[in-house]
Amino acid sequence: MSSPQGDRVELLQGTLDVIVLRALATMGPQHAYALAQRLEQTANHRLTLNQGTLYPAPVRLEQKGCIIGASPRTETNREARYYGVTRAGPRGLERETGRWMRLAGLVNKLLTNESW
Repeated sequence: MSSPQGDRVELLQGTLDVIVLRALATMGPQHAYALAQRLEQTANHRLTLNQGTLYPAPVRLEQKGCIIGASPRTETNREARYYGVTRAGPRGLERETGRWMRLAGLVNKLLTNESW
């Protein structure tokens, strides 16, 4: 089911990293295409993740040591890059979630402040 264009959401830079990390921590190892499909489904298709949008997030998370990627051969002899959370991943998720919650609280405060 497709939603109206006006219902689609654009993510702030850095937001996708914490979402990807949370999804991998919850779902276990995933390849990027399955991860994108699951995130779109969870967001009721108000979020569109193409390759150019999604793929930098796992790279950044790997560089931070929160996830690790592996490229095993599938049963059809194709390579698929799977990403999973490292031992440091849960701490990174906690840190990034706290950062996001503080930012969301600040934005909410600024948007609802009636003393402008």
